Order: sequence, then structure tokens, then C-alpha cells
Amino acid sequence: MIKSARTFSYLFGYLPIAAANLAKFKKRKTGMSQEEYSKLIHSEPQKWASGIMKRTGSQVEVSGLDYLPEGPVLFVSNHEGNFDIPVLLSSIPKPFGFISKEEVRKFPIIPSYMEEMNCVFLDRTDRRSAFKSITDTIGKLHEGHSILIFPEGTRSKGQGLKEFKAGFMRIAKEAGVPVVPIAIEGTSRIMENNNNQIRPARVKVQVLEPLTPQELDAAGVKAAQLVRSRIEQALADVQ
Repeated sequence: MIKSARTFSYLFGYLPIAAANLAKFKKRKTGMSQEEYSKLIHSEPQKWASGIMKRTGSQVEVSGLDYLPEGPVLFVSNHEGNFDIPVLLSSIPKPFGFISKEEVRKFPIIPSYMEEMNCVFLDRTDRRSAFKSITDTIGKLHEGHSILIFPEGTRSKGQGLKEFKAGFMRIAKEAGVPVVPIAIEGTSRIMENNNNQIRPARVKVQVLEPLTPQELDAAGVKAAQLVRSRIEQALADVQ
């Protein structure tokens, strides 16, 4: 109960500071390169996410950061729990946006930051929104921004890897960027498996070797399964 209160107090209590910093960052945008501004914007969510993870008392082990290539990439990760995003924001030094539920727009301040991070919003009840999210993501990648996607669509809550929705491969192929698989294990033990009470957990994040556009093209219709298999094997190795 205490860790839950501390975590959520920090989560929402930090928002006024984040809003003030965002205003400062926007003023500095003129004259900065896209890469410089992306790093500046990423620094605040990274700090916020690190503070959240510290208050959960969890230990996060990260491997494979040497695999991170230059330029835009499509990060493809399994989706175990609600703490996947804070864990990845605090662990991955490369700036990225992500595909998020449309409902997040109802929160204060957070959507403004997400827009600057080049996140894409998706309304799962609207097929046109789903199509637009794909084209928007391709556009972000073409502009040079990296994007994270959870192709399972919903949290597994530690109950095994779900099937991947195939749309992410269309994004990767049309954008012509590398796919960087990520295997994340242990986030469901922070909250989902504790009746939504926050408890410390050991979390392991594995950044796996990228798949180049050429490798994805060569895999053809099996490309999505290839990405999923690499993540599945990495998760199995943790057990």
C-alpha cells in the first residue's frame, strides 16, 4: 500500500514540473536539430519514468544496448504489464515515441509530452483510427523518429506471449527501417499479479539484435513470426 501511494503520488505530482519544463523545451526548439530536440524531450519522460521505477523498489536489468543502431527504428516488444512503458523509457537511451490508447488524451499534461515525443494515438473501437495509426507511424519513421509498438495489443500479465497482430510488419516494411525486438520480463509482478497493489520486482529487459529491412524482405510472410520467435526465445532463456 505504501509503495502504491508513493508511486502514484509521484506519477501525478511530477506533472506540474513536467509542464513547466515542456514550455521551456518548446522555446528552445528553434535552432535545434531534430536529433537534439528529440534527446531534450526524451530527457524529461526518462527522468519521470526513472523516478516511478525507483519508488516501486524494483530492480531493472538491461542488456543488449550495444545493438541499438543509429537512425530511426521500429522497436517491437512484448507487452507484459502497465509498467512496460516506464521501464523502457527509463532503460532505453535512444529517444522514441509509442502507439498509445486514445483514452490517454484525457490525462492532464501527459498527452502534450507524448505529442512532442511523436507518439501515435489509437482508438481501438474505430477501424479508420487503426488504419490512420499505421500510416501516422510510417510517417513518423520516415521523418526520422523511432517508434515502439506492442503487437500483442493487450497485456499478457505474465501469462505467456500472445500472438502478434501483423500490422507492425506493414509499418516496418513501408518505412524501410530496422526492427529492434525487445523482450521484457517481470513487469506484471510489479502490479497486475498483486491485485493492482505495487510491489518490488526484478525486471529484465533484453534488447535483441536488429533485423534489417533486407532480412525482413527475405523472410517474406514469415517476417512477423521471425520477430516473435526471437522475443519468445529470449523470454524462455530468462526462465
